[in-house]
Amino acid sequence: MSVLYEKLKEALSAVLPVTLIVLILNFTIAPVEGHLLLRFIIGAVFIIIGLTIFLFGVEIGITPIGSLMGKSLAKSNKLWVVAVGALLLGFIISVAEPDLHILASQVESVTSGIISRVSIVVIVSIGIGVMIALGLLRILFNIPLYKMLTVIYFIILGLGLFTSPEFLAIAFDASGATTGALTVPFMLAMALGVSALNRHGKDSEKDSFGLVAIASAGAIISVMMMSVLTNSDKITGSLETDSSSSTSVFAPFIHKIPHVAGEIFLALLPILVSFVFFQIVSFKLQKKAVAKIVKGLLYTFIGLTLFMSGVGAGFMEVGTVVGYEVASLGRPWLVVLVGFVLGLVVILAEPAVHVLTNQIEDVTSGYIKRSLVLFALSIGVAVAVALSMVRILVPEINLWHYLLPGYIIAVAMAQFAPKLFVGIAFDSGGVASGPMTATFVLAFAQGVAEFTPHADVLIDGFGVISMVALTPLIALQVLGFVFKIKSQKEV
Repeated sequence: MSVLYEKLKEALSAVLPVTLIVLILNFTIAPVEGHLLLRFIIGAVFIIIGLTIFLFGVEIGITPIGSLMGKSLAKSNKLWVVAVGALLLGFIISVAEPDLHILASQVESVTSGIISRVSIVVIVSIGIGVMIALGLLRILFNIPLYKMLTVIYFIILGLGLFTSPEFLAIAFDASGATTGALTVPFMLAMALGVSALNRHGKDSEKDSFGLVAIASAGAIISVMMMSVLTNSDKITGSLETDSSSSTSVFAPFIHKIPHVAGEIFLALLPILVSFVFFQIVSFKLQKKAVAKIVKGLLYTFIGLTLFMSGVGAGFMEVGTVVGYEVASLGRPWLVVLVGFVLGLVVILAEPAVHVLTNQIEDVTSGYIKRSLVLFALSIGVAVAVALSMVRILVPEINLWHYLLPGYIIAVAMAQFAPKLFVGIAFDSGGVASGPMTATFVLAFAQGVAEFTPHADVLIDGFGVISMVALTPLIALQVLGFVFKIKSQKEV
């Protein structure tokens, strides 16, 4: 019960700041209709309860499975087994990621089906699978992470020259959306399992991080290649407006819960099947251990269903309305300020952020405090959302004006930053852009873009997730330099 209480405190501290900001905006500059506000409050309750149960389920279910599978693959001592196993597990876990389905649905909706949801999910999942395989092989061959990331991002920058603006935004958004509530705990645990058995034991701490970063790069490359190979013409989009939208408070939740539950069940089923297969051929765990893991998967299912239902039925529509209302006031500085404040607190509500920061504290035996990492992430994400608002409001600014110098700076810093922080920083980039960012912040940006006359919802509304995925790379490496200076002074 004490563990559950700790998770509840985490969830409350994560969700209440966002809720409070929206309530303040509602009673001051951006009033929301009564039924929408009530839905938002009910959604917040769903998110708090769901996040609590989810975090508990991850701890006793998803994390042990990922760690055991990582160790099992590494024990095989056959590179092809590691590569093929990692590719298949990467594909399965990516297809299972709810965040990716949210983003793919939004892309399909905004483009009126020109870019289908299924094509985005399948292509991105293939990219993730390939890069997870490369990421685990990197650990086994003891290839420095910063060198691999440098090569990967040079490839991305090269592909970016031939990628259309629409696909550029979707590609970098996909990199954030794929590393969400379900995939991050699994990938972190897999990396931990493989690195624990790595013959280069001294590097196991550094090797525990970086797999998320490599995997998220796979999403970028796969969507860019989709753009280059299909040679798509210019696509534009706008938000669908449904004037017959229900004013009922509870109907969206009643409609959403069974649908979300079905999606989460299908998402977790391959993980359960994979676990059963590995249990028969490799794990051979005691019945008590198996029962605990299955119970963890059940908690994950319940928690994620409540969380995603709260986000979908309570948060998204309010995000769009608030964005539209704030933009309609005609004060650009206010849009940027609200974006900054939202970015500052929304990161605290990301489930995967709590999983990563807890693992950082555990792996470093408390040397790197999770509160410090959260602070650096909050600042980074706040800057990201604020800059995204500036990009929507100023027509001369394009997404690549941020991404090109941003990634060049991040990769350059990786050559000199403490190598443990390089892995943490690049993992944090993917982790920061989870379901809250993929829904509430993205919806807020799309609301602002819909009101702004010169903005295009597809080009300008999307891209905010990619910014949220970029800034932590710089913020956490800056923290690494601070630690480096501090340790040198102590010596």
